Amino acid sequence: MSPTPARITAVDTYDIRFPTSRELDGSDAMNPDPDYSAAYVVLRTDAADGLEGHGFTFTIGRGNDVQVAAIHSLRHHVIGRPVDEVCADPGTVNRALIGDSQLRWLGPEKGVMHMAIGAVVNAAWDLAAKRAGKPLWQLLADASPAWLVSQVDFRYIADALTPEEAVDLLRAGRVGAAERTALLRERGFPGYTTSPGWLGYSDEKLTRLARQAVADGFTQIKLKVGADLDDDIRRCRTAREAIGPDIRMAVDANQRWDVDEAVRWTRALAAFDPYWVEEPTSPDDVLGHAAIRAAVAPVKVATGEHVQNRIVFKQLLQAGAIDVLQIDAARVGGVNENLAILLLAAKFGVPVCPHAGGVGLCELVQHLSMFDYVALAGTTRDRVIEYVDHLHEHFTDPVVLRAGHYTAPAAPGFSATMRADSIAAYTYPGGTFWAADLAARPDLARPDLAPDKGAAA
Repeated sequence: MSPTPARITAVDTYDIRFPTSRELDGSDAMNPDPDYSAAYVVLRTDAADGLEGHGFTFTIGRGNDVQVAAIHSLRHHVIGRPVDEVCADPGTVNRALIGDSQLRWLGPEKGVMHMAIGAVVNAAWDLAAKRAGKPLWQLLADASPAWLVSQVDFRYIADALTPEEAVDLLRAGRVGAAERTALLRERGFPGYTTSPGWLGYSDEKLTRLARQAVADGFTQIKLKVGADLDDDIRRCRTAREAIGPDIRMAVDANQRWDVDEAVRWTRALAAFDPYWVEEPTSPDDVLGHAAIRAAVAPVKVATGEHVQNRIVFKQLLQAGAIDVLQIDAARVGGVNENLAILLLAAKFGVPVCPHAGGVGLCELVQHLSMFDYVALAGTTRDRVIEYVDHLHEHFTDPVVLRAGHYTAPAAPGFSATMRADSIAAYTYPGGTFWAADLAARPDLARPDLAPDKGAAA
């Protein structure tokens, strides 16, 4: 009798929040008081190796419980699946979740449910990479072009990229891959930092952190803008004086402006030589981005952090609306959809500079950029990964930066595993940190911060 195959036995979810708003870490024109949070999921199995798949999606506090509930609602698609089948073809999980005929009414392929799908799909990839004994970037880079293309859903994008074209791009990308892998392990992948540029920081803190970023080897920083033009002019002048003329400085409006306002505001900041303006308007406004790009050149236009799926990315590329494409590891439907977006970017020749920061986003997206470098785009020219210098200590395999470069992860998996003590402390509202914090602040009247009477401490 053949042994019973190992299966996924549980899909556990956690509402994890960090009080970053208290120091204004992460503050920008649209999000002045973010509490960086993770709707976290663990795929547990009965496999003898004891390995688990970890994934999450990122929020900024209130509503994280809604995102957790969305992930929890997907468990019936996953529990009972054979582990070997999931790891051999993570696309089966992606297709099952995307293809749920009733859940699609809540999207389709956008919003809370799509991000929940991304968290579960990323957890499946984490499990697959751990069982293969490889970091995810290497698992993807070592895979055959045909297998990678089998992981991509070409619905709605085949008018811009066919499966045959995708295979050709990946075959071409494999040329020189071994040499690039060696260089990646030696030098790492270039990063840039947003840590100096949060909108709530004083000019003194901005200056100190900008100078430190240059000393740490970063060749690009980013400032949040969009709340007040006079303040932005002063802050851009302060940053430029701190970093000098040779360091790139990007600005990020976080969707604050209408189209005409974006043009006026960006032109007003042009004297400080911004490399790109990020999210100048709604990420859904493809033609608005195209109009802004035409009007503010040579300042580049970047977006992608809040682009909800591969279809909108396709349209941005077809319309010539962006100079820089910014994937996010947890916004769209997981690794499978990000493979589609990376392939679209390669087809259109647009560089990919991922959005990161948040909780664990740096840990995840480094793998996608490193795969892109090794086995698809084949270059790091004009390509950088965003870096923010907080909350990495909560992960078992945190990012490591050296001389402004991300060091290539060596541990098997997607670098998504959070420390058990961090989960125990910051699960909301019953974790040890939150229980003590809420008990010590009886004057806190906000209902979203009041623990459920029935919640476990």
